[in-house]
Amino acid sequence: MTHDPGVEALIRQWSQERDESEEDAEIARIKSEWLAEASSHEPGIPGQRTSTGTAEWAIVESADYDYMQAMRKRLPGVPDELLAAAARWWQMVGGLAEAEEWWDAGISPLDQRALEYRAAGLTPADLSVHLGPYTVLEHLRRGSAAAWCVARLSRVRKDSTSCARKDVAS
Repeated sequence: MTHDPGVEALIRQWSQERDESEEDAEIARIKSEWLAEASSHEPGIPGQRTSTGTAEWAIVESADYDYMQAMRKRLPGVPDELLAAAARWWQMVGGLAEAEEWWDAGISPLDQRALEYRAAGLTPADLSVHLGPYTVLEHLRRGSAAAWCVARLSRVRKDSTSCARKDVAS
């Protein structure tokens, strides 16, 4: 489906977790009834409603429609709930254009490791840079740490600029 074994394993795991037993159905029914009852009152846990004070509740935004459309286009067979969860993560860290750059560079929109790579300092353009016989993306898929790739990229770039300076000086 996604051609990424890690993402496909995540989808399989998510699908298995979504198969409901009788107990899960009963829990969902009770939760729905409780939420219906709670929505008619002020927000909060029923036993704590009167002591909520002036604190405001944070509104949880749903996934942006543009993100959902972009993900549906790239991953047509994936359940909407999983797409929405991934879209919310991408919304928190950047714009749709940046997310699409990561996707075009070879990272699935469902692969949360992209957020780790981004946090470590990698960019989508870095994924195609060769570090020895492999690209950065291949190193990451083989289990190399993002921090190691960032350090290696930094060293390669430093070495290439020092070589360029030596050529100019000669």
